[in-house]
Amino acid sequence: MSEIERAPVIVVMGHIDHGKSRFLDYVRKSNVVAKEAGGITQHISAYQAKVELKDGREKKITFLDTPGHAAFSKMRTRGCNMADIAILMVSAEEGVKAQTLEALKSVRECKIPFIVAINKIDKPGANLEATKNSLLQNEVYLEGLGGDIPYLPISAETGEGVQELLETIILMAELEELKGDEKKPAEGFILEANMDSKRGVSASLVIKNGYLKLGMFVVQSSSFAPVRIMEDFLGKPIKEARFSDPVKITGWNKLPEVGKAFQTYKNKKEAMAAMEENKSSKKEKTTDDNISLAELSDKGYEIIPVIIKADTKGSVEAITEEVQKIDVEKVFVRIIKAKTGNITENDIKTAGSIQNTIVLGFNTKEERGVKTLALRLGVEIKIFDIIYKLTEWLDEEVKKRKPKIKTEEIGGKARVLKIFSRVKDKQVLGGEVFEGKISKGDKVKIWRRGEEIGIGNIVELQSGKMPAPSINEGSQFGAKINSAVEIAERDNIESVKIVEK
Repeated sequence: MSEIERAPVIVVMGHIDHGKSRFLDYVRKSNVVAKEAGGITQHISAYQAKVELKDGREKKITFLDTPGHAAFSKMRTRGCNMADIAILMVSAEEGVKAQTLEALKSVRECKIPFIVAINKIDKPGANLEATKNSLLQNEVYLEGLGGDIPYLPISAETGEGVQELLETIILMAELEELKGDEKKPAEGFILEANMDSKRGVSASLVIKNGYLKLGMFVVQSSSFAPVRIMEDFLGKPIKEARFSDPVKITGWNKLPEVGKAFQTYKNKKEAMAAMEENKSSKKEKTTDDNISLAELSDKGYEIIPVIIKADTKGSVEAITEEVQKIDVEKVFVRIIKAKTGNITENDIKTAGSIQNTIVLGFNTKEERGVKTLALRLGVEIKIFDIIYKLTEWLDEEVKKRKPKIKTEEIGGKARVLKIFSRVKDKQVLGGEVFEGKISKGDKVKIWRRGEEIGIGNIVELQSGKMPAPSINEGSQFGAKINSAVEIAERDNIESVKIVEK
């Protein structure tokens, strides 16, 4: 029997700034938070820790760290699907928040057991009882409070309660009876994938079963990699890995799909055969949204083309999702390209060929010559290291580009009392303003018995035989109006202004 106990894969989930990365930081004794822009985790990452139990045994735990910000909902769900057990991190200061509920929903949909870690108990604003109540109010029934969900108060800063939490994870894993086959070629999930201009395509993966060693081949759909360069989660070269290990493989033929399963084969022939089988069974997907830009333009829409370049596929996915949420009346944001890697001259040429295209970069650089070319072609490039800053900027930019809608506003209404003369289209008349005011130069609509019969312009305006710029409600006037329609006594004229909003 080659099946033996394997280490649990744990996903740490919860609201932004509730201490997930601080917890992992404490467990690994290394500062991950400082490496993340703005202190926010922005990629799925995997880490492995050794836990020494009270009985002297040493156990491994693999942790997946997922971002808490709203932009990363797909990445959180992906992490949940890969894990055996979840930790729901909740701040003792704030209790249950929006992303806590979203994380909870993902955990329940994945049908994996979870444990609640109530963090920040060392903070002055910590209120353990209030936090427990907020969990109960959201149907998280804790042990000893009417339910069976284990919970532990912890401080990721001081380490209080962390050892007890790790031991509880090991206990839960033993109850789950997690097993792995050490003689089977590895299978698992793609955690993250990116393009490095020097090293080529790399992907991080977590092995859920089997073994992986140099010389084998990893396949995910139509992507494959010979296992020549393999690193552990610390970036150290390794020759072999097995179930529950997070590893990084460099040398893929193209970017694999993140969140999807991979398989491993002992030789290239088997790998190629598996890829061919994947091709024949895979239905072609289309990303064409069938929206005609010409039709949108004809309807008065402002089209804003966008090119997205980011460091990893997960980031591309998160940015694309957030950009698609931007909803401004009469504006359509069209993503024409969304890929990993640095911003290249080819990206700028593409942008330059489509009017008003914006190039958005996230954790990427501009390659040599890009700035000069962008300046020459009039292409705007904006690079960010925090996703919500990117989306905030784009949202403001979209609002600025919203097309002005021309609307008519009624300035005043007057009744025609007498017609004095008519020479061609110029008509001299007398009248009285009964609503608002009319002004020299106004466009006017001419109404007869409740129907609009034509339009004209006020060329001259008088009050008491003296030129006047405008006439207010309740006053009589003389006017010269230029109109192709013959105006008659008892007609109404309505002053209108074209206003852009």
